[in-house]
Amino acid sequence: MSDERVQKRSLKKSIQEFQKSIQEHEETRTIASFANISLKTDSSRKRYIREEIDKIGKQNISAQIFTYRDLSSVTDNFNSEKLIGEGGFGRVYKGRLDNKNIDVAVKQLDRNGFQGNREFLVEVLMLSLLHHPNLVNLVGYCCDGDQRILVYEYMEKGSLEDHLLDISPDKKPLDWNTRMKIAEGAARGLEYLHETANPPVIYRDFKASNILLDKEYNPKLSDFGLAKLGPTGDKSHVSTRVMGTYGYCAPEYALTGQLSTKSDVYSFGVVFLEIITGRRVIDNARPSEEQNLIQWAQPLFKDKKKFHLMADPLLEGHYPLKSLYQALAIAAMCLQEEASVRPLISDVVTALEFLSGGNGGGDGDDDAEDLVNSKDQGTDDNVHNNLEPSNSS
Repeated sequence: MSDERVQKRSLKKSIQEFQKSIQEHEETRTIASFANISLKTDSSRKRYIREEIDKIGKQNISAQIFTYRDLSSVTDNFNSEKLIGEGGFGRVYKGRLDNKNIDVAVKQLDRNGFQGNREFLVEVLMLSLLHHPNLVNLVGYCCDGDQRILVYEYMEKGSLEDHLLDISPDKKPLDWNTRMKIAEGAARGLEYLHETANPPVIYRDFKASNILLDKEYNPKLSDFGLAKLGPTGDKSHVSTRVMGTYGYCAPEYALTGQLSTKSDVYSFGVVFLEIITGRRVIDNARPSEEQNLIQWAQPLFKDKKKFHLMADPLLEGHYPLKSLYQALAIAAMCLQEEASVRPLISDVVTALEFLSGGNGGGDGDDDAEDLVNSKDQGTDDNVHNNLEPSNSS
């Protein structure tokens, strides 16, 4: 047996064991013990987390284990001048690993309660077991004392949110081709999670702030703390507590807790519409009828003459009109209320290749929309007809 086949079999087995372990935790509620890690002594706490990671990940965990002293050194004692980001799960600092000659992003998690400890374990496991050019690389982690710290590769351009939403007047907006390139790369990351990982992984927190960009604006998905193993066999969904960010959650998930890969497709549609329009999904600073991006866009989807109103004004009209039509068609397909008629993410990737120039269709022809519809015969004909571009642009 080749080394590659052995590695793939080992990876599959580790993920299956991870799924079984999480299921057992949920069925017996022993996962609640994560919330009580703070009651353990320092040495037993570190040992517990390390044993959990080793037990589930076996020999596939390649991430380096850092001490708190190590990471204090590389971030100048977590100096505020090194702070490059802050969110609901903690603060992110820029650091330098001299022994590897690389810059890193050091995320110090907020460890209050059950959620932070579980997310720490999930993120270490997910990013250690799953590898793809459009997923951020986990360099290592630290669990000294009550610290939960993750160390990633440093992404020079920050997040998509930094370059798309509420950008400062002195910052150059993203051009159309770069936007399509970012959308395609992010979709490829989801495609790997949904269709290559076995069992599939549902990302559950797809949003602009979680899409990081390298110096060439290549996107990578980050922050896997909410990731969930998807349904297997003949199951269409998994049922779970509703988590994520308001505005990005698929309606069926928000209402019932039923989660599937099509939930991620909906979230992708939201972010893709943000990429096209330059608008936040929820923006209370706008007039009341424009505060919810999806509600604002729905009537515009039905009138092709108004499509140009949805393009980001910062683009100043510098985009192929047919390409705009096709991008809006893809977004509309992803944002359909019924999960079953949304496209597979692989079909979205194929369609986006035409818009990003990856398959020779940068000016957009009917092929992109046809590819999205090719495997979803139940797609709403009204959406298809309303968004079909004319022959003139």
